[in-house]
Amino acid sequence: MVFRRLAQWLILPLASIATLGSLATAAPSVPPEFTHRSASDWVNSKPLTLASLKGKVVLLEFWAFKCVNCLNSIAWVRNLEHSRAGAGLVVIGVHRPELPEERDPYAVRHAVTRLGIDGPVMIDSDSTYWNALHIQYWPTFCLIGRDGQLYVCAPGETDVGDAHAAALERAVDSLLSAPVAARGQ
Repeated sequence: MVFRRLAQWLILPLASIATLGSLATAAPSVPPEFTHRSASDWVNSKPLTLASLKGKVVLLEFWAFKCVNCLNSIAWVRNLEHSRAGAGLVVIGVHRPELPEERDPYAVRHAVTRLGIDGPVMIDSDSTYWNALHIQYWPTFCLIGRDGQLYVCAPGETDVGDAHAAALERAVDSLLSAPVAARGQ
C-alpha cells in the first residue's frame, strides 16, 4: 500500500519527462543489477550494487568520452550532482564506448581524470548494462528512486538551463522529495 501511494505520487510529476523522447520504461520497474562486478571495471569506486544504493536517488548517465553531446552535458551533470548530493542524489556514469578507441579501459580511466569526473564510473565495454536497459543513444539519463525502482530513461544532450535539463531536474527533485522507506518495506 505504501509503495502504491509512493508510485502514484511520483508518476504524475514524472509524466512531464515523456516529452523528453522515447522512454525506456513507462511505469516504475525493477532495474537490472549492474553487470560489472570486477574492480577493474569501475573508476573512482569499488564495484557498486543497486542494493547498496537503496535509499538514494540514482542518476545513471550513459556516456562515451568522445561523444560531443556527452561532453556538452558534463557541466549540467556536475552542477546537478553538486547541488543535490546532500539531499541524497548519487550520479553514476556508465561508460559505453561508441568508437573503437573508447573500448580501452586505460583510455576510459584517462578520460575520466582529464574531464575531472570524480564520481563512480562503470566501464561497460561489452554493452551488457546498455543492452539490459535497452539504451540506444548517448547520452541517456536514467533515474532510480529511493525505493530502488527505475522511473525513467531519457536520451539527449542536457545543458544547464535548457528545457530538457529542467524536466530532468524536476524529476530528480520529485524523487528526492519522496520519503525514504523504512527497512524491510
